[in-house]
Amino acid sequence: MNELVQRLAAEKHPVIVGGSRPTLEEFKKRVEELEYVFLTFTETRGGTDLGVRLDKKACDLSQADFQQGKGNLHLEGTLTLNYVPVRCVADIDLSTLSGSGRLIPLEEARI
Repeated sequence: MNELVQRLAAEKHPVIVGGSRPTLEEFKKRVEELEYVFLTFTETRGGTDLGVRLDKKACDLSQADFQQGKGNLHLEGTLTLNYVPVRCVADIDLSTLSGSGRLIPLEEARI
């Protein structure tokens, strides 16, 4: 398996909301309407930006208050990183647009 995928799958890592305009309003639109978010794993060489197609059934937005800009979201979705299909699992604090996350290789999830 790819070394970067292995490293990001081994444990939780710091993440921030990524993309060209990482604002609360843009993040809200991406979560609620587009169902596609950008997350950046900050502790890799230069950061690793990922585009994640959200699995709405696995996400938990019940603690999020986008109007007040506070609360937490649990996000899950899929993507391919370095030819390896993975599930990204992240918890984001709306007040800072940061949190923690990890990858789960999909081959591993099927076992």
